[in-house]
Amino acid sequence: MSALVTGDAVVLGVQPAKLPSRALALAIDLVVVWGVFLVVMIGLTLTTASLDPAASRALGIASFLLIPVGAPIAVETLTKGRSLGKLACGLRVVRDDGGPIRFRHALVRGAMGAVEIMLTTGVVAAIASLVSARGRRIGDVFAGTLVVRERVPGTRVGQVPPPPPWLAGRFAQVDLSGVPDDLWLAVRQYLTRMGQLDPAVAWSMAARLADELVARTGTAAPEGVPPAAFLAAVVQERQARDARRAFGAGGGSGAGVVGDPGGAWGVPGAEAPAVAGGGAASHGWVLEPLPVVESGPFPRQGPRAGGGPGGEGGAGTRSTGFVAPG
Repeated sequence: MSALVTGDAVVLGVQPAKLPSRALALAIDLVVVWGVFLVVMIGLTLTTASLDPAASRALGIASFLLIPVGAPIAVETLTKGRSLGKLACGLRVVRDDGGPIRFRHALVRGAMGAVEIMLTTGVVAAIASLVSARGRRIGDVFAGTLVVRERVPGTRVGQVPPPPPWLAGRFAQVDLSGVPDDLWLAVRQYLTRMGQLDPAVAWSMAARLADELVARTGTAAPEGVPPAAFLAAVVQERQARDARRAFGAGGGSGAGVVGDPGGAWGVPGAEAPAVAGGGAASHGWVLEPLPVVESGPFPRQGPRAGGGPGGEGGAGTRSTGFVAPG
């Protein structure tokens, strides 16, 4: 099966799980769940022998809903898509866009699983997985999820490129507590794979993500900074904070060579310094001239003010300062 690709043409670093590994993970989960259910039912039978048959049946139904049906839903919600069987097989349930699942996704998968797995002994789920191009059962289709492989042999997770040195430490005072994990995941995936995108799509996606990040943090980007550079600088700041929390308070908020005013980021008005032997210094961030994208990233932020390349003068306050180069 091929790698997962989102609707924005971003290739995610995950692969859909195949039917044998999913079947093995499901078998492990069923053994554990039904083992616990059997122990609970034996205990209820011994302790509630004096109850009338109607009460005993009610307890049995409640136990079935809480353990074989409810327990997998709770486990997938708390572990972001990893049950005991999936953990053993290196699998995880994710959303269609590669993000972590929430309670509503686990609830739909669990409710449909009670029908297509338990009531049909897994036949319907197996047929649906074989027919689906990404190995999804009916519950995955309704929930908008799929099971992916976390341990992929011979692959490496793409590294987030460092920002230009002149942005190092610029966002040390920004409050990042309001940025959700889903947005961090989307930003990281974009930065590690933006070189695979069409230039116009890359610029449009970077502008949308940057506007969302500005809305979450309340801090606008410096004037003239490309959106991809802004994203990389904020991600580096978050990584630096995580490192300080893990290893102590030593170290600065970012790394980089001080004194490079523009590097290869293509910031308007900045030139890359010459290096020995001719040419200019390069940091791997080469931004080719991109066409102007007409659609705004987020309508709720209102129109942008002019003053940048390709923009028209007008009143208002610039939200981020991101203007596609003309």
